[in-house]
Amino acid sequence: ENGFQFILCEGCRQESPNLKLLSCLHTLCLSCLSKNKCPVCQTSISQANGICHMDNLLFTNLRVRLKVYEKIVDGVNLSCDNCKKGAEFWCPECEEFLCAKCFEAHQHYLKKERHEPKRVMDIRAGSAKDFLDGARRTGNLSCSNLTHKSQTVGIYCKKCEKALCCICTMLDSQHGPFCDIRGETQRRQEELATINQELRQKRSILEATFMSLQDKAARLKEAQQEMQELIRQRVEQLVELLRREEEELLGLVEARQEQGHRELAGELQRVGGLLQRMEAGERLVETMNLYATEQEVMDMQPFIKGSLEELQRLEPLAVAGDRTQPRDMAECRARLQAL
Repeated sequence: ENGFQFILCEGCRQESPNLKLLSCLHTLCLSCLSKNKCPVCQTSISQANGICHMDNLLFTNLRVRLKVYEKIVDGVNLSCDNCKKGAEFWCPECEEFLCAKCFEAHQHYLKKERHEPKRVMDIRAGSAKDFLDGARRTGNLSCSNLTHKSQTVGIYCKKCEKALCCICTMLDSQHGPFCDIRGETQRRQEELATINQELRQKRSILEATFMSLQDKAARLKEAQQEMQELIRQRVEQLVELLRREEEELLGLVEARQEQGHRELAGELQRVGGLLQRMEAGERLVETMNLYATEQEVMDMQPFIKGSLEELQRLEPLAVAGDRTQPRDMAECRARLQAL
């Protein structure tokens, strides 16, 4: 039944005949126990204190009893543990199935004992919880002395913290002081209840702290998401700004280049014209030296001389000056440095 899922291993949620109770109070099977940490609360599983786990007798015994209940409900191979006939009764004290005849013998020989066998059909009609309530035995303690296992135990030794039979208390002078085992059991239950009540109060404080931490974690996550979104927005804005700056700088460089080309084209045209005039002057002087008459020299020399002197005054380098150099890109470099 769903109400008894707690007897499964809390790590793998599987049934196991060997359940161990850890110091963190979680129950694991041997397979999950082989890990370094409890898979439920992540507490380290170590033996630094000498006691890291113990057999979870409660869960293990509940599992055994529930197996009996399942066997009764299924009704398969339900036979008397004495004569192997069909079982009609179950004795929780003897933990045996009994047929009608063996039940009569059981009641006759154990009439002074507190054995209360239940009808199988009544158990089958009830719930698992009803069966477990009836199977709880108050007299199932055994003497710590292995030779006295069959003796009734009703005394608790406070010195050695063990359950004892009457024989041990009379023959062994090392024991004492004593108290009733029922009273000690009740005291231990009440002690656990008191501690549990204190832990409940502490748990409420821890739950408030846990909720506060969860709230902080949520706010931290929200702040992280907001900052990430803000960073993305700012980066997008910066990228857009850089793209606009890129377009402006590229346009500025292109404008400078076009202006420089126009200026250089003008200078080239002027210098080219000067070169052609010089070449023409050289050819004209050479031609006059070769072919001009004295009259032609006398008539043309003043004009040619004036033109050549003008060419001397307009030397190519002096005419072109710094304008023959590419346009300065200082403004573009300054804006790039600012970026």
